Amino acid sequence: METLKVGRASLTWLKGGVNFLDGGAMFGVVPKPLWEKKYPCNEKNQIELRTDPILLQVDGKNFLIDTGMGRGKLTDKQRRNFGVHEESLIEESLKELEMTVEDIDGVLMTHLHFDHACGLTQKKNGEFHPVFPKAAVYTSAVEWEEMRNPNIRSVNTYWEMNWKSITDQVRTFQEELEVVPGLRMIHTGGHSDGHCILVFEDGAECFIHMADIMPTNAHQNKLWALAYDDYPVTSVHQKEKWMDFGYSRQAWYTFYHDAFYRALKFDSTGAKVDEVKRER
Repeated sequence: METLKVGRASLTWLKGGVNFLDGGAMFGVVPKPLWEKKYPCNEKNQIELRTDPILLQVDGKNFLIDTGMGRGKLTDKQRRNFGVHEESLIEESLKELEMTVEDIDGVLMTHLHFDHACGLTQKKNGEFHPVFPKAAVYTSAVEWEEMRNPNIRSVNTYWEMNWKSITDQVRTFQEELEVVPGLRMIHTGGHSDGHCILVFEDGAECFIHMADIMPTNAHQNKLWALAYDDYPVTSVHQKEKWMDFGYSRQAWYTFYHDAFYRALKFDSTGAKVDEVKRER
């Protein structure tokens, strides 16, 4: 498992699953001759996307950033349509670290689409139960509302099996929440109406988790938004804001979906100066 130390925070990438989605959808209006130079695709025009939660350990607390694809929850049709090749191995990953799901104090949900939220619950004896029984689940109030009351478009990704059994664990916020000193969840919108990013600052050290407004290293360009984005113009403006913020601080940018990099650091011009590659 890959790791990164940023100030007093330690990050470890767990195994949350992998799926293959259409490259055109992941890069929106960007022509294929441009995006395929930065991120390879297979013969079906699909790109590999991890769904790997990040274990964030800071101030004696254990947090997860999102929860992976889950296990045993998708139908054969869903696995085929979403290109799922591997499901979550979160418990196994935690075991390697001599931890269990009961050691997780909080789950920081950037948003609640199925590929981020299926790992919140599991089926036992015909009913769904929380995977992380002692954890508070943090999400924006806007996202939590849409999760429970999806519209005609979002009903395809906000599923009752991922939220109903964790209702008592959910903690919502409006615009911004400081989880521990220096660690903020910030409501951006864009990819979904309630989408959030994470920003951690400790002195001169900083990491930014852009979640799905910058899902891979190939989405560094401020104008490259996903066709999946509900509000792509918002994604562009938020990416511009937080890339400028991070460039000025030489922040690390961490990834949940990238199949090649776990984290990248850029200088003030946006040029890469450091990296954590995924072990393949």
